[in-house]
Amino acid sequence: MSDPRTAAFGAARFSDIVRATDIDPQYPDATDGEGAGARNFHLVRRHFDIRAFGVNAITGNAGDEMVEPHDEPDDEGNLTDGHEELFAVMSGHAAFTVAGEELDAPAGTLVFVRDPALIRSAVATADGTAILAVGGRAGAPFHVSRWERAWFPT
Repeated sequence: MSDPRTAAFGAARFSDIVRATDIDPQYPDATDGEGAGARNFHLVRRHFDIRAFGVNAITGNAGDEMVEPHDEPDDEGNLTDGHEELFAVMSGHAAFTVAGEELDAPAGTLVFVRDPALIRSAVATADGTAILAVGGRAGAPFHVSRWERAWFPT
């Protein structure tokens, strides 16, 4: 297959997409005592050079923190852009917490967080859990997020 960053279309398995720690072994989400989910944060948008929306994947096993507790306000100091986020549990099973409410999320579940100010997180409750995370700012043209520009410049 041709270069996925320039091809008209492409396909890739999560395991073939570079992880955050492959680029920066000191990436803090993977070195601050978090589970393997943080170390298995796959940079999907970067892999395909997607320019319409933000998207990444997280893979892990039971007990791994898949989505760190965070919010997404428009905050330069926090490297966030006011994103809405959609999480798709592709395989396995996860337990999400959004604004203190627990959500059971087996494979096939979509978890949408409209309000950027809400704290959201997820932990895998089964081995082989994979989550696709898609985000963007409502009503605004896409641009690569502050977070990605800061940690993974191209």
